[in-house]
Amino acid sequence: MATKATTDAQFSSDVLESGKPVLVDFWAEWCGPCKMIAPALEELAEELGDQVQIIKLDIDENPDAPTKYGVRGIPTMILFKNGQPAATQVGAMPKSGIKKWLEAQL
Repeated sequence: MATKATTDAQFSSDVLESGKPVLVDFWAEWCGPCKMIAPALEELAEELGDQVQIIKLDIDENPDAPTKYGVRGIPTMILFKNGQPAATQVGAMPKSGIKKWLEAQL
């Protein structure tokens, strides 16, 4: 399962109403570190797809969700469980770091 893009309009159905945990990657086209972690997130979506869904949200096109969840810097990854933010990771990190952080939360 690959990563999926969402919008403010779809955020509730894609993330909050999901039957399994969802990792939301808040990113922007101009953000270098966001582009750096994108391949790692794609790989993790394949590896952990049965446990967690990884969804990307472009903060420039969708300002509501980042504002609602207090996203100040990007990349910010927020893991949602049962419609609630369960864990937050700000800043880029290597794939191994993201995976370790994610698995500790699942």
